[in-house]
Amino acid sequence: MDIHVLENAQQLGEQAAAHAAVILQEAIDRQGKARLLLSTGSSQFEFFKALVAQPIDWSKVEMFHLDEYAGISDTHPASFQAYLQERFIRQVNLGGFHLVDGTGDLRSTIARLNAAIQEAPVDLAMIGIGENAHIAFNDPPADFDTEEPYIVVELDEACKRQQVGEGWFAGIEDVPTHAITMSVRQILKSKVILSCVPHAVKAKAIRQTLNSEIAPNVPSTMLRTHPNWTLYLDRESAAQTELAVKE
Repeated sequence: MDIHVLENAQQLGEQAAAHAAVILQEAIDRQGKARLLLSTGSSQFEFFKALVAQPIDWSKVEMFHLDEYAGISDTHPASFQAYLQERFIRQVNLGGFHLVDGTGDLRSTIARLNAAIQEAPVDLAMIGIGENAHIAFNDPPADFDTEEPYIVVELDEACKRQQVGEGWFAGIEDVPTHAITMSVRQILKSKVILSCVPHAVKAKAIRQTLNSEIAPNVPSTMLRTHPNWTLYLDRESAAQTELAVKE
């Protein structure tokens, strides 16, 4: 585990994007292509802005989408498909991408995603941490046992409140009850994991991530078991730890 504490979200995003570019370029140099897994949310805005400016041959990058609400199409303002289209896919010339469709037959969607993700390891996974310490939509208590790459999960109340607080939905009753998400074990199969977690609202979750026992009630603690995990924080998100020191 490697931890970097930056002054603010912009610096965090810029440094994490530069790090991500190095990893992707190394994969391209080594094997001719790279597989990238992306998370979304308001905490990732600065990262995406910096990432699309990186000098990468994006035609050699294949992107995977981490999660999506069940029952929401890509025309909904809260859709993570729409988020990725706007902030990433339309900004670069990707070699390929796999979005999670929350509409239609979820079993067929999951089967398609499972087949694609299992073709080869993911070289780089960008995995955020939620206010309730979830990773992807694996809310507490998360399933640490399933080997299925993508699964359907029920969203907890804390997760729904976060989505409302970030402005994606008008009220908690508008947030879908379920989502498709990549499982914890599939996330951990990624070769490298980087986590961008800025802002004061994440401070408690970061404290729990770093100090709690590894257990399903704090899903993000599982990231500590990964052999190549780097955590990027800003001073606000690191405030409840002993790490709030400017680099």
